[in-house]
Amino acid sequence: MENSPARRVPSHGTHLFGVTYAIDFVAVDEHGRSAPRSWRALLATERPERCQGFGLPVLTPATGVVVLTHDGEPDHEARRSQLALLTYALGQAKRVRAGPAPVAGNHVVIGLGRQGAFVLLAHLRRGSVRVAPGDGVAPGEPVGECGNSGNSTDPHVHVQVTASTDWPTARGLPLAFRRPSGGVGEVPWVPAEAEIVTVTG
Repeated sequence: MENSPARRVPSHGTHLFGVTYAIDFVAVDEHGRSAPRSWRALLATERPERCQGFGLPVLTPATGVVVLTHDGEPDHEARRSQLALLTYALGQAKRVRAGPAPVAGNHVVIGLGRQGAFVLLAHLRRGSVRVAPGDGVAPGEPVGECGNSGNSTDPHVHVQVTASTDWPTARGLPLAFRRPSGGVGEVPWVPAEAEIVTVTG
């Protein structure tokens, strides 16, 4: 996990675009690394395909109806080096001014019906979105693949819940998960920063 609301709120350092309680899921290998070690990780950018998460299926976290999709944004080079991250940070304000699509990248938004909430799954791989507005979805159904589009420095899935899809004024809502182990009467759970979650089945 990165940028978890279990550590701080707002989790990404801002309330902009409803990201107040957002959480980032980053795939790692058995050593807890998002990509193999290399000299490029220290000094330059890397192809996103080198990262563990790139291309993995992104599954629906809740029952609902797809209300928005966006595809076609490019997948960027991954940036783990401080030098590459610095040059990327210098373009942050420009991306924000350009609006939601350059920030969220390729994404899917699921409406949770009468609950009046919307789940955003962002930074998907270009060309991978496989649902359309109006499609009903259930937990565990694939909606796309993990990518590195939008405001993303390495492949991951950004998840947030908002009260509306009017992104400039959207209010972020708290989110919680069921632990992968399951269990009756289990209390809602938010993964901690750097916590590794193993999903089976």
